[in-house]
Amino acid sequence: MFQRIAVIGAGTMGNGIAHVFAQYGFSVHLADNNESQLQKALTTIAANADRQVAKEIIDAGQKQSLLGRISTFTSLPEAVADADLCIEAVSEKFGLKEQIFQVLDAHAPARCILASNTSSISITRIAAITRRPGKVIGMHFMNPVPVMKLVEVINGLSTEKQVTDAIIDLCSKIGKTPAPAEDYPGFIANRILMPMINEAIYALQEGVADIASIDTIMKLGMAHPMGPLQLADFIGLDTCLQIMRVLQEGFGQPKYAPAPLLVNMVTAGKLGVKSGEGFYTYTGGSKTAVPNHSLTRLHR
Repeated sequence: MFQRIAVIGAGTMGNGIAHVFAQYGFSVHLADNNESQLQKALTTIAANADRQVAKEIIDAGQKQSLLGRISTFTSLPEAVADADLCIEAVSEKFGLKEQIFQVLDAHAPARCILASNTSSISITRIAAITRRPGKVIGMHFMNPVPVMKLVEVINGLSTEKQVTDAIIDLCSKIGKTPAPAEDYPGFIANRILMPMINEAIYALQEGVADIASIDTIMKLGMAHPMGPLQLADFIGLDTCLQIMRVLQEGFGQPKYAPAPLLVNMVTAGKLGVKSGEGFYTYTGGSKTAVPNHSLTRLHR
């Protein structure tokens, strides 16, 4: 059923999704309106494939075959013209996704399934943009995509059962474990994860403990591989804020209000790893926790 996969967005998630599908033998069209971003994505995919070779997950010949299966496009209509599955992987902004899904619906074949890698935005709302709501579904991959096994498969209100079944089967074919969820704000992963991160930020803001203690307690006490504040930096504090606002709007409950410190950090441009500073500073491949007095200035 699936031979040609179009991935829209060549950022961290998009290049990871393209990598995995190409690794498992699919023809991949990677689309982005920025040519330099596409070239950066190909460089990242090659570097990640080199790591797989070093770990003997694939061999050198398989790496070259993987890279040969990926074609890049700056024209979205051209990229999706013969696709069997389109996966949108752009930032968590509904207006941007709306524009993309209108183009996908107009130019992808009628048989094509349209998927979003959204981590929080309603699949039903996205599907309503199109004339094929039954063929719209969520495929929420985890970062880093080549490493993480989970794909959260989200059904919109109109998603057809055969579409869900086909996507679940496809996930298994690319070495992933599919976990179905229904279309409620945050789905499962972020409905549980983001309030935990937000509560950790509240604890820091209120002076309950410093950054190192909060992360150490959750790592050693709860067996989490990464503390919540470091994880927030890794995800991107702007993304965390966007998701908390989706939860707050969707449920209308005060417990989902983003911590003021989180809001202020995003406003100040302290977004985590992507900006070089969040709860930690990132220089020369190492990280250092930001002193509490520096964060106090951001929350007054």
